[in-house]
Order: sequence, then structure tokens, then C-alpha cells
Amino acid sequence: MSDAPEQQPDDSDVARRARAAEELPLPERADAFAALHDELRTRLESGSTARG
Repeated sequence: MSDAPEQQPDDSDVARRARAAEELPLPERADAFAALHDELRTRLESGSTARG
């Protein structure tokens, strides 16, 4: 629907990873959310966005 179809799966991937992390036992959940946080922070700091 948009000019950047490659970027939309990134959004759904983040949501999918967050849902998957919520189902993990607490110690692994913390690690999964920390990894997701680090990846999103890196994306934000680099200026790349999921939407154009």
C-alpha cells in the first residue's frame, strides 16, 4: 500500500517479537525485551524509521 513495502514487515516483526517475548519465562522475557529495546534504540539513533 505504500512506496516502502519492505519497511512495513519491520513494524509487524517488532510486534511479533514483543508478543513472543511476553510468553517467555521471566528471565528470558527480560533478555528478549532488552534485545528488542537495544535494536529499536539503535534504529532511532541512526535516524532510520519504519515508516517513510
